[in-house]
Amino acid sequence: MNTMNFSQLTSAIEPVDLRSCLISRDGHMVYEYYRNQQIANQTAKVNSCTKSILSALICIAMDKGILPEADTLITQFFPQLLNDPDARKREITIEHLLTMTSGFSWTEFGGQKSFPRMTRSSHWVDFVLEQPLAEAPGTRMEYSSGDSQLLSAILVQASGKTTARFAEEELFGPLGIDDYTWEADPQGIHTGGYGMRMRPSDMLKFGQLYLQEGRWEQQQLISPERVHRSVQPAIPANPPNFGFYAWHWWTHTYREDNAMQQLDSSTTPAIHYYYARGYGGQFIYIIPSLKIVVVTTDDKRKKERHPANVFLDFIAPMLLKA
Repeated sequence: MNTMNFSQLTSAIEPVDLRSCLISRDGHMVYEYYRNQQIANQTAKVNSCTKSILSALICIAMDKGILPEADTLITQFFPQLLNDPDARKREITIEHLLTMTSGFSWTEFGGQKSFPRMTRSSHWVDFVLEQPLAEAPGTRMEYSSGDSQLLSAILVQASGKTTARFAEEELFGPLGIDDYTWEADPQGIHTGGYGMRMRPSDMLKFGQLYLQEGRWEQQQLISPERVHRSVQPAIPANPPNFGFYAWHWWTHTYREDNAMQQLDSSTTPAIHYYYARGYGGQFIYIIPSLKIVVVTTDDKRKKERHPANVFLDFIAPMLLKA
């Protein structure tokens, strides 16, 4: 990839007025854009990218035997479900939470406004567990920060540590991420679905860890098997989302003409990638075949945000050409 591509990229993204855009290839920074230089050292909300960080912590805990395997029933951690009148709740597994297929009746922001109602409740975990089921566990993906909160609570139970302390010891410490904040619920359980603030360069490190199949310098922080398992497409994403959902990661395939991908896609050049996604333009993209990690962050309110998706509209086409 030559520098000319990147000068073109800068002229393309400047009107979008992103907060930051970082690209690394094979572990080396090849592109670094900040709206202003202070941003490089400032933490900011990553919103639902927090979910993918939680996924990494769950994988580490499983690797270490602190957590049982993904097919374990969550009644092991929430025995109150054994008394729930809906017997189907007893079938919910850790994997159902990771893939957001728990079956709870939940609309994150629209409809029931489940997420804001959870955050206003006095006990978030109980709030989630008490929601009725809309369908049998494992049937369909329904985006839910409630499922993420249950996972954070499970990690606390299993490890005997706060989620943030576990992260510091097992993930942030080794990666050298020392400047972050993380919100917690009224019981002190760190928010599984959002609430993390970090620097763009630390988001890039996290993506790089996944590109390197869980290895960082001389340490294997997450087993390669678990990394692969956690980013495998598990279930079709619920509309208006596209692609598939994995263990708190999104997966997708970019083709030259995404509108034409229903036709013969076997011959079209394509980029397979997976990504962490946070509200308002926070993204960590990992493209294993190209050894590339892309981070973009934004901080503008919805009405002020540019309609372009910088990765799909500018970066992916450039990578496909290269």
